[in-house]
Amino acid sequence: MPSTYLSFRCSVLWLILSLEAVFIVCSYFLFSDRHILSYSDRTITYLAWQDVSHMLIFGFGFFLMFLKRYSFSSVGFNLLIIVLGVQCSLLMQNVSVFLKEGKLKGSLESLIEAAMSMVAVIISIGAVLGKTNPMQSIVMTIVEIIVFCMSRWINTYILEVSNHVSMMHVHLFGAYFGLAVSSRFSEPSPRAEKNASTPKSDLLSMLGTLFLWVFWPSFNSALIVEKHKVIFNTCLALAVSAVTAFALSGLITKDGKFRMTHIHSAALAGGVTVGYAAESIEYPWIAMILGLLASVMSILGSLCLQSCLHPTLKIHDASGVHFTFGLPAVFGALAQVLLCVIETKSLSFDCEVILNIGAICFTISVALITGLITGLILNLKLLKPIPVSKYFEDQMYWEFPHLAVGF
Repeated sequence: MPSTYLSFRCSVLWLILSLEAVFIVCSYFLFSDRHILSYSDRTITYLAWQDVSHMLIFGFGFFLMFLKRYSFSSVGFNLLIIVLGVQCSLLMQNVSVFLKEGKLKGSLESLIEAAMSMVAVIISIGAVLGKTNPMQSIVMTIVEIIVFCMSRWINTYILEVSNHVSMMHVHLFGAYFGLAVSSRFSEPSPRAEKNASTPKSDLLSMLGTLFLWVFWPSFNSALIVEKHKVIFNTCLALAVSAVTAFALSGLITKDGKFRMTHIHSAALAGGVTVGYAAESIEYPWIAMILGLLASVMSILGSLCLQSCLHPTLKIHDASGVHFTFGLPAVFGALAQVLLCVIETKSLSFDCEVILNIGAICFTISVALITGLITGLILNLKLLKPIPVSKYFEDQMYWEFPHLAVGF
């Protein structure tokens, strides 16, 4: 049986080694002066890096383990694209800074920004989970990181969006880039036995949700100097979001029982939404309302959009990134604009408001267009796209010793 699977030895391995060689050479030229490295980083910066790393590796790694025959790939390839993507993102971050300021910054702050940018890639991978091979995932990672960093540079330096808000667009970009890529892949059969979860895989996926839930305040506050308000507002939004997820799940199910998929998707919605405006929210009840509405939007969106995306638009959203990250991000970005209008005490749209709305539309547009192009690239024969019958299978990529002895 294993002989019927494609071998990626002569492609993936050389692709990984070639990329690593490119990163090392680029780092040699970009960081050739040891004095560009910043030695003023404080312990609190390293703690922020730790928290973001925990989110990427443990949080999203387990978060994507809901498919019963794709758990090895969910965790393993997640680590592979993170370690490659962070290096690419770090180089892109420094190139963008060099273009604007004429200098480089090899500091922990730039490493944190590089790691945070990888959230866009992990979200996008969730939309095509189980349908791409390692070569396609790596190519998708490199392309998306480059495009997202360029998009963020335009948002920050041309549209004059704050550094924090431009980074929060990572959820918007990742969700809609992933959906656009997924539209270029064939849909699996609705009755596919492999496209399903088990109680064990759901439990492991929920473990990832718990990791993300705990570390989300650190993610939202990583680029903020005054972190206390952001952490406080994020914690409140996450708490209300989780409570609302339990309440609404029990209300909409026929037997009144809780459904794990609802908690899995909606418990994080408040953190995604409040991330945009957490720094400017002065009253706790505002953060709590945003968390409640985000959770409602996530659960109701999962019911309404699934019936729209599948039969109408022919888009298979493997892990529900649209209603877990996309919709809450749109809501959070618009809430941030509304709070900006209220703060200025003016009903007229000033320049800052217009630029923020423009940044939202620009980010979504770039994500959709480049996602469609990337989807077409990933389906080239050179990247060995896998047939629909081999979707959601670990055995194509991983060694299973128990299969060799007849189990």
